[in-house]
Amino acid sequence: MDLLNQHKSIRRFRQTPVSVELLNQIFNSGCRASTTGNMQLYSIIVNKEKEMIEQLAPLHFNQPVVRSAPVLLTFCADFNRFVKWCEFRNASHGYNNFLSFFTAAIDALLVAQNVCIAAEDVGLGICYLGTTTYNANKIIETLKLPKYVFPVTTLAMGWPDESPVQADRLPLKGILHTETYNDYTKQDIARIYAFKEQMEESKKFVAENNKENLAQVFTDVRYKKSDNEYFSEGMLETLKKQGFL
Repeated sequence: MDLLNQHKSIRRFRQTPVSVELLNQIFNSGCRASTTGNMQLYSIIVNKEKEMIEQLAPLHFNQPVVRSAPVLLTFCADFNRFVKWCEFRNASHGYNNFLSFFTAAIDALLVAQNVCIAAEDVGLGICYLGTTTYNANKIIETLKLPKYVFPVTTLAMGWPDESPVQADRLPLKGILHTETYNDYTKQDIARIYAFKEQMEESKKFVAENNKENLAQVFTDVRYKKSDNEYFSEGMLETLKKQGFL
């Protein structure tokens, strides 16, 4: 419990290598994650070579954390392995659909989180990259992912070279629902987001972007409708190309 409560996203790493032995220990722990039907519908692409990391960096919008990390891990929803097993055993599969992608994506995210916990348990730092699905088609090309494989998320990993302040989290009372979903009133929303809105960092974001409030920073600057629609279209096309639609 205490380990989970201490989590921080690390974006600056020492250039000390992470040994293959330690990585394999972490992966063994990670792969104990829950998985649909014990099918393990995921694969992990490990990148440590500078040349490959340089190819991947622009696909993650050149975030400095990508080049700082000694290890990049791309977690993929992977039905390719299972489909091949079925075909080689004369079993007719029906996994070329969105449900199968979603199932495999859940598997991939579960193992990714297990890997995070295992890594932090030995003193490594991690940072999730939310950019993986934005450029999935180019990541697929770079990592040579076959049909029925789709990149879901990426982790930067290494020995920390910083100790940042923990990111804020919404209060549990704003997240938990008892028995059924209890929708939010205007007053509820004001209470839940009050702390986040009053943070000095949040006020700085609002001022720098010339907005009225923090919500507008998210809707007009960070995660715009036009961007969401553009990347959604690309993601759907890539899912089709990879055999899931």
